[in-house]
Amino acid sequence: MVISARALNRSTLHRQLLLERAPLGVADAVRRVVGIQAQHPGSPYVALWNRVADFDPVRLDEAVNDYELVRSTLMRITLHLVHAEDYRAFREGMEPTLRGSRLHDPRFTKAGFTAADADALLPGLLAYAGSARTGAELRGHVEEGRGGPVEAVVWRMVRQYAPLWHAPTGPPWSFGTAQSFVTAAELPVLGDPEASAAGLAVLVRRYVEGFGPASVPDMAQFTTAPRRLVREAVESLEGELDRLEGADGTVLYDVPGAVRPDEDVPAPPRLMAMWDNVLLAHADRGRVIPPAYRGHVIRVNGDTLPTLLVDGYVAGVWRPVDGGIEATAFRPLADADWEGLAAEAGALGRLLAARDPHVYRRFDHWWVKGLPAAETRVLSC
Repeated sequence: MVISARALNRSTLHRQLLLERAPLGVADAVRRVVGIQAQHPGSPYVALWNRVADFDPVRLDEAVNDYELVRSTLMRITLHLVHAEDYRAFREGMEPTLRGSRLHDPRFTKAGFTAADADALLPGLLAYAGSARTGAELRGHVEEGRGGPVEAVVWRMVRQYAPLWHAPTGPPWSFGTAQSFVTAAELPVLGDPEASAAGLAVLVRRYVEGFGPASVPDMAQFTTAPRRLVREAVESLEGELDRLEGADGTVLYDVPGAVRPDEDVPAPPRLMAMWDNVLLAHADRGRVIPPAYRGHVIRVNGDTLPTLLVDGYVAGVWRPVDGGIEATAFRPLADADWEGLAAEAGALGRLLAARDPHVYRRFDHWWVKGLPAAETRVLSC
């Protein structure tokens, strides 16, 4: 079966709950979309507001406080919010990537640390973090075990590798700038190739459910796992995945019976969070971001700006300003598109007003440096 590029767009939007907000609880929604990128503490709230009908941010606060949803370094070596029941398999699947990138990083080894050193420190660190500890307390514990000071980069690499969850620190977005950590409730098996292979197979299948149909390069992009290991995971799922073909001949995989909407299904406007996974989960970002706009949206340092989705594709960016949401369109939009964006901005403004009206203010420098603009409007909240 050959599937068009536009049909791929609609399939991914459907699975990411972006064609229609779903009547789901926040924990079920996070599980359905295979985690939410959470580098910015406010982004999970904006991401779920885009996906959940009648989204109540208090429900997300509660799920985080109860460790039903947990924040940790996972896919793409970035912070993700995932369901606690998914954490162990996802972390085991990410083990080779996290171990290689954190414990064999030249900055880590240059500071005099080896992977064996980290392995030796880990049991004591995890025992100490059995109850929530601040980052300063944990770094001090590492230094005590090491018998002297450790560089900031060493502590950063250790904490990103260790199976630690970020402990909630309070409003407005559950996680503040003062970080605290706690040991994962169910520890993953580390350093075991069989456990890692099994975990990666789980993660790959879940990825296809949430972002498919998808290619091996797409799976590798989402996870940052080596393509060789991804291919082996796909092979281990023989009989559990259907094989399709993209319009350009790319081999795609999907779960049997998955819904693939018609390419002409309408896609409503959305105001997407920074680093939203739907923008980053495929090797071909053109599934959602027109190639001409990619450099405007995904900046040179990896910052991924909050975007306007129009007809299922990125059409510009947005930011909160005094008086509303400033929407910058990269191309001319129809009046109906602006009306839809204005309605979304009104609802988003009400969400932000009770939490942080200028949620992404520290990224305003990208607007100061200049963005292409066919038209810019401040949409009243």
